[in-house]
Amino acid sequence: MVFVLDRHKKPLMPCTPKRARLLLGRGRAVVHRVKPFVIRLRDRRVEDSTLQPLALKIDPGSKTTGIAVARVQETEEGEVHHAVFLFEVAHRGDKVQGAKQTQRNARRRRRSANLRHRAPRFANRGIPKGWLPPSLLSRICNVLTWTGRCRRWVAVSRIDVERVRFDTQLLQHPEIAGVAYQQGTLAGWEARAYLLLKYAYRCAYCGKTDCAFELDHIVPRSRGGSNRVSNLCLACHACNQAKGDKTAAEWGHPEVEAQAKQALKDAAAVNATRFKLVEALQVFGLPIGTWTGGRTRWNRARFGIEKTHALDALCVGQMAAVSAARLKTLAIAATGRGQHCRTNWDRYGFPVGYLIRQKRVRGFQTGDQVRAVVPAPLKTAGTHLGRVRVRKSGTFRVGSVDGLERRTARWCREQMGMGMRLLDREAGAAPPLPQTRNAPFLPALKRRGFLARYM
Repeated sequence: MVFVLDRHKKPLMPCTPKRARLLLGRGRAVVHRVKPFVIRLRDRRVEDSTLQPLALKIDPGSKTTGIAVARVQETEEGEVHHAVFLFEVAHRGDKVQGAKQTQRNARRRRRSANLRHRAPRFANRGIPKGWLPPSLLSRICNVLTWTGRCRRWVAVSRIDVERVRFDTQLLQHPEIAGVAYQQGTLAGWEARAYLLLKYAYRCAYCGKTDCAFELDHIVPRSRGGSNRVSNLCLACHACNQAKGDKTAAEWGHPEVEAQAKQALKDAAAVNATRFKLVEALQVFGLPIGTWTGGRTRWNRARFGIEKTHALDALCVGQMAAVSAARLKTLAIAATGRGQHCRTNWDRYGFPVGYLIRQKRVRGFQTGDQVRAVVPAPLKTAGTHLGRVRVRKSGTFRVGSVDGLERRTARWCREQMGMGMRLLDREAGAAPPLPQTRNAPFLPALKRRGFLARYM
């Protein structure tokens, strides 16, 4: 399907690719955007058109969020939802967490190296009510950004969100019930005492006794492991050092790793953001319906829908039937908008350079998709297409070609609809944020970078 706008850039009903080609060939429409493809009619206004009800359906996830736009048809049995557009937004929460860790290490280095004194700021600052870590907040911002874009391209009348809740206690022990459910694993125990009895005062790897034990992460923290007791074991100093950053299975002890439970960080991320996401979506002023994950799985099973993030979003809500059609899914990867830290670090953590303060250089910004046509006398002659990395001197890097001459900027042309920043060049201002206690943490339409391709 193709998004359609009227002559004043107001959303109309989508059309098929065949009809879009006819409108473009006859000169009645122009290309407004490439990815996703949007056309703008020259001779049509929204006041002279008939719009059908459309629902925006969201299936939030920790790593990937599914979004679907469905046409709602009223029947005697109930609503029939026909898929119009399918999206999958890949989040970058892990990269955000890594960037904040780099920032933390840089601040600690400045204090220890005595380069520039900065006192620790954890003792004099409190966390506001409703605060979310940046890695989780970026997921909400990605969903809000694409919700706002869908509203600019289609006349959405309502929003359906799956507000799922994962019970981490039952995920670990499906048979737990009663008082044991309330007490948890360490009721009446301390972590070290619990592990000493669990492993019978023996090293989990070599079986050595009568030595000083250390707590070892079965799945290392650097590999995504957690500090939960189920991921800890007793190890002697020699085994702990020899194991390094390997998992227990990689080090030749799969029986120890079999005792570790599955990681629950994805479930925890969804649990922490489920209410905040629904509250943030209120900025658009549309009716919002919240549904459970059980109903989504039930709809997918009874209608025989394949398991994907986008099709899960299509099955969110109450319906009598669903039509998935044969649509391609637009895969969207969040890439961010620049970086918070101005210092470039080498592999050992020492500063090697600093970024410029202004993001735009001669009209271009790092992340823009450009086409650079360099004339023949120069060593980088040719046509280069890709994302640009700007420098203050004017020597840009386009794609994998670096060291373009200082006059590169005059040969670059932006590719509309294909780049990072260009996805935000749409008409209409962002709606104001609601004046709630969480308003400072809900940058609803904050500009961020994305890469989009059809699957």
